Amino acid sequence: MNRSHSCPPPFSCIRALRVGLALLLVGVNLFGSKELVAAAQRSAPSSPELVWPEPPDPPRIAFVQSISKSTDAGAKLSGFRRFANWISGAQQGTEPLVRPFGIAFDEQGNLCLTDTGANAVCFFDNAAKRWYRWEQIANRSFTSPVAIAKKGNVIFVADSGESPAIIAFSLEGKLLFHISENLTRASGLAICGDRLFVADAGGHCIALFDLQGKFLRRFGSRGTGAGQFNFPTHVAADSHGQIFVTDSMNSRIQVFDSNGQFLRQIGAPGDGPGSFGRPKGVAVDGEGHVYVSDAMFDNFQIFDSDCRLLLSIGHQGTGPGEFYLPGVVAVGRDNRIYVADSYNGRVQVFQPIGKK
Repeated sequence: MNRSHSCPPPFSCIRALRVGLALLLVGVNLFGSKELVAAAQRSAPSSPELVWPEPPDPPRIAFVQSISKSTDAGAKLSGFRRFANWISGAQQGTEPLVRPFGIAFDEQGNLCLTDTGANAVCFFDNAAKRWYRWEQIANRSFTSPVAIAKKGNVIFVADSGESPAIIAFSLEGKLLFHISENLTRASGLAICGDRLFVADAGGHCIALFDLQGKFLRRFGSRGTGAGQFNFPTHVAADSHGQIFVTDSMNSRIQVFDSNGQFLRQIGAPGDGPGSFGRPKGVAVDGEGHVYVSDAMFDNFQIFDSDCRLLLSIGHQGTGPGEFYLPGVVAVGRDNRIYVADSYNGRVQVFQPIGKK
């Protein structure tokens, strides 16, 4: 029998065809992606801008985008990683957010994020377009990471799970130290100068540490008076060293100087504009505007530096500008507003426009 024209088994043919097709797709992705994307953008219909307040009032805030995975933020995957994910069906480097909760920015404006639903911590290097993701540091797995802060090469994460602590580690994933003493259950972090401010929800106080983890002091106690707390959930600092605390179960924001002296209160319990149900996050922009996310009312509100309400944005839902139990709010160096839309599995981004 003449076997000079015999074919390999069908499985080998299919495998060879699959590999060839994969290489072709990778080549298109590597060398033709810009042209394809540009063509799609040219042909895509433009959508109307979503702004607040609604016309005919002059717009002040515009919806920009939702971030549900690393590539939404601008992260780039290598050709090898895209090929490996295609072959294996994996999502490494593009894992979807499950329940983002904590958000912060470092000195360079890079995004820091805790995904409490996935027990993961993420960091996006904007210059390198690189997305980092950790589920554990050394031999310690994250069990409920709720807050994050970063200065220099050190990342601080408040893990409120089975063994509550603040974990400090390097960008290379090396454990530097952890803080578990002088804390009950850390829920919020902010760096102001050379001090780490910690909202201790279990201890109903704000604890201060240096950036090497040494305990300095605390202020506050449980109660409803000025300077007292009932489960504080988040803390933020402005450029003047003022400290803003989400006093969640007292339905208010309290403001202190850098030494912990009470200055003023923003909001009060209620269901009308300027009031709060269960505030979760607080942030301040470069012009002194204060942003407060509210998990009960599924919105965030904007106040001026004199505590006057300027605007309320959002309600329950899944569309742009709608929320489901939002977590922390943070403001980038460009004054863009990032809200952890926790139970919708995304971070929503907004941009101030016009004069506020």
